[in-house]
Amino acid sequence: MAFRIGHHPNNLHLRLASLWPGAFAGMKPEFVGYLEGRDTADRLRLGEFDIGGTGSTPPILAAASGLSVTYVAASSPRPANGAILVSKTAGIDKIADLKGSTVALVDGSFLTYFLAKRLEEGGLKLTDIQRHDMAPVPSREALKAGTVTAWVAMAPHLEQSLASGEFRVLAYCGDLIPNRSLFWTIRDRGLSKETMQEFAGELQHLGREIAADPEKAAALLAAGGDETERRAWTRVVSERNWQAIAALPALLREQQTEADTLFGHGDLPARLTIDTASDEEILR
Repeated sequence: MAFRIGHHPNNLHLRLASLWPGAFAGMKPEFVGYLEGRDTADRLRLGEFDIGGTGSTPPILAAASGLSVTYVAASSPRPANGAILVSKTAGIDKIADLKGSTVALVDGSFLTYFLAKRLEEGGLKLTDIQRHDMAPVPSREALKAGTVTAWVAMAPHLEQSLASGEFRVLAYCGDLIPNRSLFWTIRDRGLSKETMQEFAGELQHLGREIAADPEKAAALLAAGGDETERRAWTRVVSERNWQAIAALPALLREQQTEADTLFGHGDLPARLTIDTASDEEILR
């Protein structure tokens, strides 16, 4: 049976893996495309693929729903990927000014965690704003039209929108949160320790190849787009750290911190304890 890797547009490691000649060749993979990273848990549960990649929040929500999540690998932190944008003419000067406002974002992604942590700096919680779950392009149009007060944006839409000169940054993500891509599965998929170790190794190899040829990566990501899109992707790829690590205990502690934060903001129905037993076995 083929080893099936799920990929979606917002996970650049696996999206590029599906396009990169020879990626994961030793595992003879089948790449399964889908559009929405927040659907990863359901697609794993249905057996559509064996492993996927998302931001840090979807596996936490999957575990909270009762699935037995196993973390396999993670990207390096991505401090440049994420910012809260407002209109240049908006009277919003600090995070506390967002109280009672409408904020567009891909809710249930890492952007929710980023927003929660920034709101805490202004003495606010997620319940103090109105979240509008919107895809990036409609979010940008809503901010331009003034139907939302702020937009929590991510690459490459962040870079493209800032280049237009229509918006300003209220707050960057920076190192506020680790902001990693996480590569994970569920126990029902039955992946062996050896398979997970091999996946982590192939991911590291791919990262080195991408870092060595960002123009090639940008061309693959921008296929069918114009020169502006290709340049935006070149910036994104060049500025990102493409190193990957196995699921170390420090990563799991990061996930526990996020789970505690989301519970404190009312986004989890109960306090969640990250199960580390199966993940530690990957390292042995």
